[in-house]
Amino acid sequence: MSGISRADAARLVEIAQASLAHGLAHSRALRLDPVAESPALRALGASFVTLRTADQALRGCIGTLEPTRALAVDVAENAYRAGFHDPRFGPLSAVEASGIELHVSLLNEPERLDVRCEAELVAQLRPGEDGLILRLGALRATFLPEVWEALPSPAEFVRALRHKAGIPPGSWSERIEAFRYSTTSIRGGRDDA
Repeated sequence: MSGISRADAARLVEIAQASLAHGLAHSRALRLDPVAESPALRALGASFVTLRTADQALRGCIGTLEPTRALAVDVAENAYRAGFHDPRFGPLSAVEASGIELHVSLLNEPERLDVRCEAELVAQLRPGEDGLILRLGALRATFLPEVWEALPSPAEFVRALRHKAGIPPGSWSERIEAFRYSTTSIRGGRDDA
């Protein structure tokens, strides 16, 4: 996803904003026909949509880790879900929507990290660059690269992600899988809806 054009990036922001507005009016995500979109937005893609208030407080963040649908559709669905179905927050109100800033992260293909212990994982991470997925059986969680702003220490980053996934602290299990990925970030302004 790293080669997305400016026009496609602007269109994804437009889609995310329109899906939030559609959610306010119709309680569902904007329905898109991917055939009407550019080839890059018709291609399968994985994205996260992050919503922040004017003072940069998190207001919602939902996404997908694997590309299973057209990127334009993925962004529309994730924007709606971030606004209305993030379990950490109540549904977005019309008053809040006017001040929301959104950020679309397009995930590049994850790379499996061959690590035997947590210290090896910490040593391989590139702060500020890597998103990270940890998986242990059915337990799974991710942090986008932007989370480094809040957790700049690689050891703290991994510890917090283990906690988020529900992976017990302490000794490292050889069954824990770690994947790193990069993102293409698209920042949108405040939603006008």
